[in-house]
Amino acid sequence: MIVWHLLSDPDAQFQDLGANFYDTRLGTERAKRKHVQHLQALGYQVTLEPAA
Repeated sequence: MIVWHLLSDPDAQFQDLGANFYDTRLGTERAKRKHVQHLQALGYQVTLEPAA
């Protein structure tokens, strides 16, 4: 669908948001919660400790 819009409109431009766009957009706390929830859903018990 995106390709059709880009090819059919000569003025359309694609802007690549970068490989880490979603990592930086979510923020560290939200990303941390998301990863912990994923691990818990896989059956792991998760305890987080700050790096020394």
